[in-house]
Amino acid sequence: MQQRINEPRRTDERPLGELFADLASSTSTLVRNEVALAKVEITDKATMVGRNVASLFVGGAVAYAALLAICAAIILALDTVMPAWLSALIVGIVVGIVGWMMISKAMTALRRTELKPRETVESLKEDAQWVKDQIS
Repeated sequence: MQQRINEPRRTDERPLGELFADLASSTSTLVRNEVALAKVEITDKATMVGRNVASLFVGGAVAYAALLAICAAIILALDTVMPAWLSALIVGIVVGIVGWMMISKAMTALRRTELKPRETVESLKEDAQWVKDQIS
């Protein structure tokens, strides 16, 4: 039976060199796509971390200003029932504990942020398996 000119050859009729060339081309394209995916994934994660850090900084500055005013008011109020130094000490300890709790919470959230590009790693594993299957 004669093969028509416009019909593609069946895979098992293609020369080995052509098959390896196609495999190399496909693998190259696959690697480029995986690198692009990794860049996007890492950029997204870095953006998220940057937003959290910026929010933490701005929120901290605003809260600090408010805290100073509130602390002054509390110290002045407590000064009516105890010495000023004791009221300032009590307020300072309470504010320090609250600040430590806020910082601890923010640090825990930052530590939980996964920077590893999981999708890319999984995709690379699948790609490696695909290349093995193509060679076999």
